[in-house]
Amino acid sequence: MIPQISRIASPAVMVLLFSLLLLPGCGSDSTAQGPGGGGMPPPEVVAVTMTRGNLPLNMEYMGQTAGSREVEVRARVGGILLRRAYVEGTPVKKGDLLFEIDPEPFQATLEQAQGRLAQTEAKLSQARRDLARMEELFKGDVISQKDRDDALTTFETTTADVDSARAAVKEATINLGYTKVEAPISGLTSKEARSEGSLVAASAESSLLTTISRVDPIYVNFSIPGAETMAFRSLREKGRIVFADGWDFQARLVLADGRVLPSVGRINFTDTQVDAATGVVKFRAEFPNPEGAVMPGQFVRVRLDGAALKDALLVPQGAVLTTQQGTMVWVVDDKGVVSPRPVVLGRTEGNGYIVESGLEPGDRVISEGIIKVRPGMTVVVRGDAPSAPANAPQAAAPPAQAGEAQAAQPAKAEAAQ
Repeated sequence: MIPQISRIASPAVMVLLFSLLLLPGCGSDSTAQGPGGGGMPPPEVVAVTMTRGNLPLNMEYMGQTAGSREVEVRARVGGILLRRAYVEGTPVKKGDLLFEIDPEPFQATLEQAQGRLAQTEAKLSQARRDLARMEELFKGDVISQKDRDDALTTFETTTADVDSARAAVKEATINLGYTKVEAPISGLTSKEARSEGSLVAASAESSLLTTISRVDPIYVNFSIPGAETMAFRSLREKGRIVFADGWDFQARLVLADGRVLPSVGRINFTDTQVDAATGVVKFRAEFPNPEGAVMPGQFVRVRLDGAALKDALLVPQGAVLTTQQGTMVWVVDDKGVVSPRPVVLGRTEGNGYIVESGLEPGDRVISEGIIKVRPGMTVVVRGDAPSAPANAPQAAAPPAQAGEAQAAQPAKAEAAQ
């Protein structure tokens, strides 16, 4: 019985042993198929190629609107405010009647001045006749030199009195005219500061009646940091700034809701000093406003277009690393080998930094995947786009986004396969 059982079990045992021998063989073959004998593949990165081009400068600042002329309408004589002749908040023209102050006291003053003038003129006529008689009598040696001189003095004094009386009449006439307060300029009126029936005075504290603002054109006051202003002036003097139209900016007005006014403005004032308290330089832009769409006092943004940095290099912000030694980027050579490169950066433009030194046209800079690389490592560049196309329009996509878009195309194609 025992020999028969061993003959039956031997084939099953042989099959089991053969299966066990095959299992390690299969694991060895699968390991051999891995890249590099089981090593990790080179990391994939996205790179941009540095190129020079005229880079549009994006300059936008907060500002506040103001009338191009803002006039305080004040009473020049005191009295009771009889009536307001305009509708508050409506436009008026220069010379339109705004207020009327009680003219009766000033009319009486004028009539008194006219009466005094008539009296002095009558005295002057009498003095002129007396002087003429004294001259004839003096020539005939009838009167003395003193009598003749007294008559002359009386005539000259009376002449001066007439001049004074005429000036008083003129002053009274002017004051009577000031009782009708007229618009000094054309513009938009404000609410009244004194209501009808109030007693107004010519003093500065209580003479204000209303204000008028000219809103066409309209001014926008804004400020630029002093350091930025000085840097821009330096670039302009060196010829590194070019303008699309003429030699100055084209100002655009951006309202609070994001709408951009179609009219183009210009800078008409630049302060000559930096504000010691805030460290900014004050500017003012002028915009056409024929429809009155913009009112004084609005908070807006001023966009300065038309300027470009000549032959600039722009590196994406995502490619820049800040270390204890300064700023650096990862550069990939033609063989895919990575090396660090120190750079000096300028101002921020969009999603990138302007490169002052450290990079040259043609250098390939890693913009995505910088945390996966080390010095001397070999990488696979998945996307390679220019960093700043020459003469790129201002509305072009930022370099980092362009690199991502181009890098996404091979990935989509690979997924489709």
